[in-house]
Amino acid sequence: MLNDFIRKEKEALEEKILSPFAAKSKYSKGRLHPEKECEIRTCFERDRDRIIHSKAFRRLKHKTQVFLAPKGDHYRTRLTHTLEVAQIARTIAKALKLNEDLTEAIALGHDLGHTPFGHAGEEVLNELLPEGFKHNEQSLRVVDILEKNGKGLNLTLEVRDGILNHSKGKGPVFSEKEKPLTLEAEVVRISDIIAYVNHDTDDAIRAGLITIKDLPEMVKKRLGLSHSERINTLVKSVILTTKEANKKAILIEEKCLEALIALRDFLFEKIYFSPIVRREFEKAKKILTSLFEFYYKNFEKIEYFQKASQIFANFPKERIIADYISGMTDRFALYQYFELFIPKPLGINFEPRSFFYEI
Repeated sequence: MLNDFIRKEKEALEEKILSPFAAKSKYSKGRLHPEKECEIRTCFERDRDRIIHSKAFRRLKHKTQVFLAPKGDHYRTRLTHTLEVAQIARTIAKALKLNEDLTEAIALGHDLGHTPFGHAGEEVLNELLPEGFKHNEQSLRVVDILEKNGKGLNLTLEVRDGILNHSKGKGPVFSEKEKPLTLEAEVVRISDIIAYVNHDTDDAIRAGLITIKDLPEMVKKRLGLSHSERINTLVKSVILTTKEANKKAILIEEKCLEALIALRDFLFEKIYFSPIVRREFEKAKKILTSLFEFYYKNFEKIEYFQKASQIFANFPKERIIADYISGMTDRFALYQYFELFIPKPLGINFEPRSFFYEI
């Protein structure tokens, strides 16, 4: 068939032009549940499209990156962070002749499991769940189970692995312990930190919490003074260092890596754990803790999971509540808290349907 030929032509082109170390869609390790191939798209293109059209992806636009409910329109959200990671990752992947479609799919899906109110929400659920909570593991749970009414997106192993292994927190940028299966996933891992340390710096300056002068001298000297200059320096370093080494690993020049880590450490000290940001985070944590405790005592109020009780029958109540809360947007969590805990004047029916959560 003509359409089947289109996909096979793309697969043949990958083998012809991509690096020997690139992941080829023709040789994907497959999906959790086997299914017929698309006649036009490669398996990684299909994964990318499934993520973009998912409900979890759309909800990222109303989830905090760092600053809770900022008044300005230009602060990053979890969605704009995701798009910036995807852009950086695709630039690196293309220059290294890696699989752009796989890279983009991992980048677009890497934060689907993030909670409302940024890492404040993650801290709360990590404290409340017996097994703990990590957003990268939740992202995988979203694409494997929670999307499409419990059916999941049935993504390829390569994309699922990249989503699970993207996160590094304050740990090593490159880690043998958490090494993903593909170079494309390694690209997303380094692109994630390049994106967030730079756009969080940009947002912190916009918020008046720091100025350019406050940045560590090493960062200014080695990476540059402007947002674009720092990203450009880091992206070029990844591309050129990896090319020169000619190894099956994503690398970055040592002096750039040191500056990158210095900038990350600076942000943790001056922004992420600053009194101003933490004060708002503690408020957010109180909201989510109250919601968790309410749903634990009133489990029947989680309407969606009651309708899909067969799907979640094997999961403990705490896990289901965490799924529900982690999927909320900031504004839906606030609305739920308002409805459940804030007194309202008699006769006022405040019920903004657009806030209603749907998994």
